[in-house]
Amino acid sequence: MAYFLLCHTYLGLASTLIHTIQWIENRVLCKLWLRTCGLIDSVLAVVLHRHRPLGHARRWRHPPVYRPLVDLSTMEERHVILTYRLDRTTIHELCAQLEPDLMSSIRQPTGIPPQVQVLSVLHFLASGSFQTTVAISSGMSQPMFSKVLSRVLSALLKHMRSYIVFPEVGDLPTVKGDFYALGHIPNVIGAIDGTHVALVPTHRSEQVYRNRKSYHSMNVQMVCLAEQYISHVNAKFPGSVHDAYIMRNSSIPYVMGQLQRHRVWLVGDSGYPNLSWLLTPVRNPRTRAEERYNEAHGQTRRVIERTFGLLKARFRCLHMTGGSLFYSPKKVCQIIVACCMLHNLALRRQVPFLQEDGPDGGVVAAVEPVESEDEEGEEDNIDNRNTVIQQYFQ
Repeated sequence: MAYFLLCHTYLGLASTLIHTIQWIENRVLCKLWLRTCGLIDSVLAVVLHRHRPLGHARRWRHPPVYRPLVDLSTMEERHVILTYRLDRTTIHELCAQLEPDLMSSIRQPTGIPPQVQVLSVLHFLASGSFQTTVAISSGMSQPMFSKVLSRVLSALLKHMRSYIVFPEVGDLPTVKGDFYALGHIPNVIGAIDGTHVALVPTHRSEQVYRNRKSYHSMNVQMVCLAEQYISHVNAKFPGSVHDAYIMRNSSIPYVMGQLQRHRVWLVGDSGYPNLSWLLTPVRNPRTRAEERYNEAHGQTRRVIERTFGLLKARFRCLHMTGGSLFYSPKKVCQIIVACCMLHNLALRRQVPFLQEDGPDGGVVAAVEPVESEDEEGEEDNIDNRNTVIQQYFQ
């Protein structure tokens, strides 16, 4: 019996080897060997009760060839921007940048080109649709699109520091000049605020993600420049956390502390404390100078609301009209940061924001309503604000 088992093992390995190389050379020898295996099978089937025929050895599978449903070269430029929020040239450059990571992380049997992976994810972020709908339009199954989404997000986030950059010392004069043109407040290098992105949490963490508007979300802190470029994003905290707490536990205090010798400020709403590097409005203005300061502060800070509106209009997955994100908080954070990166890329490449056809343009408003959280705002340090009021608004 042991002899027959040994023969069966060797013959099985030899048959598998023959099937592997039969596509290369000597097909006549392969056919002769298969006939020999058939004769041996008939003998072993009598001796061994659980004999697997050698002729049924597993053949080498050829990797499937994926045939894309979308040809980017045949689409009109307007349709490309409406569907993917980037123009054709920018998409090609983005695919070239992400191709090494997408090719190394994806196995050959899938056969999905990197460009198709990037286009499907861009379409998902721009439309805010369900995975199944995007997968069908991309020519892949929903489980495969779920894997593609994770791969593209991971590949994109590796380049986050080249897309989201806080102003350097050499850029401060230009940044301050751009903000001064908005509200005539000097030395401002950014506007800070938080916005909520809806998600569906688990039952155990339901209360943690419920915000003050009674829906579940992530509270995302951002800092933007005068041209609506996002220079900082923090998407790690749930919706129940206050803006001031997120600010204190982010890298902003350290970064602004390093720039204090340049006498620069951020502007924020009344939900933030008034710090040596953060200007907030006067809650109860008593003089005409304080009223003028509040008007200038509002004109300067309103750029962050316009940035939120443009970001969510460009990528509908972040807006309530696109529905809540059915992902884990970690993946929602990745989606938010990826949208911020693509938003900056579109601004850097001057890609126009086009509205879809329809009575209302088919997009959300480009300006979010001003929402101030007044739960924690404390007047920690008002000396710098009083100095600004006395010097520039008397």
